[in-house]
Amino acid sequence: MTQTSPHRQKIQRRPVHGVLLLDKPLGLSSNQALQKAKWLLRADKAGHTGTLDPLATGVLPLCFGAATKFSQLQLDADKTYEAVLLLGRKTSTADAEGEVIATRPVPPITPELLADLTRRFTGPLAQVPPMYSALKKDGKALYEYARKGQEVEREARHITIYRLEMALAHDPRASAAIKIIVSCSKGTYIRTLGEDIGEAIGCGAHLGSLRRLETGGFTDGQCVSLPSLEAMSEAEREACLLPVQSLVAAYPTVTLGADDAGRFLSGLRRRGQWGPDAALVQVFGSDPAAFLGSAHVTADELIPGRLLSPIEIQDMLAVRSPVSSSPAASAAMA
Repeated sequence: MTQTSPHRQKIQRRPVHGVLLLDKPLGLSSNQALQKAKWLLRADKAGHTGTLDPLATGVLPLCFGAATKFSQLQLDADKTYEAVLLLGRKTSTADAEGEVIATRPVPPITPELLADLTRRFTGPLAQVPPMYSALKKDGKALYEYARKGQEVEREARHITIYRLEMALAHDPRASAAIKIIVSCSKGTYIRTLGEDIGEAIGCGAHLGSLRRLETGGFTDGQCVSLPSLEAMSEAEREACLLPVQSLVAAYPTVTLGADDAGRFLSGLRRRGQWGPDAALVQVFGSDPAAFLGSAHVTADELIPGRLLSPIEIQDMLAVRSPVSSSPAASAAMA
């Protein structure tokens, strides 16, 4: 009887809960990076928190298991990028991957010009999304139209550039280049920002490189690379995971006793002195300390939001301590 090759054996998936801060490598899509990390951790459920272009690198938080319930918070988070704008050439995709569609001479780039551009492109802006993007129009991604040479009308989106730093850079791919560091609101396209800056200069521009430095409080200094992850043991990979509650760590904390925790996990509102009204709080049980989910507080009522399941709570407690058991989880399962 023919034996199955060990390389073709199906991987045994398992519940994994937490957040992996990956330094996405150049050339991989966000989903490709996610699938590699998911395979390395043997995780049965995973998702990323908003795409980075294949030509971009940097912070890509990957959510596993229960953490996927809170990934929207990272999608909505402010972000910081570093990019190099190559001046004098405009491309079809606004980055180095596209074809050159216009070439113009570059005027002198003076400190005064950079200061003026910084003022013009800081603050609230209206930005038209690029054709090469995953935004949908009539059920199809814009890049699907773009690949067929079709241009469709896009509504401008309101974004905010909180901080913009600009400096001359040297890059062998262009006669002149500018390095920018941008802190911005969700939905900002740095490719479009670079293109708009190029038009404001009068010579056109496209992105030569793009790196995400920070998203929602997570920085590239906290990230692990795929090669490093591949070289680790499974236990070392698990040790790289941040807890699920790291996605809501910036919000106020409410701690519940066992009875309230069990009812909260059943979806019931709890009355009590939970502090001032808040659009989002992180909720923990007290015996033992276990993350239960998110909620909001209105008029002394704690109203459940995204909740962990009792099984997810037990899984996470088992990783922390094999003999742990959560009364809150047990009560909710009863």
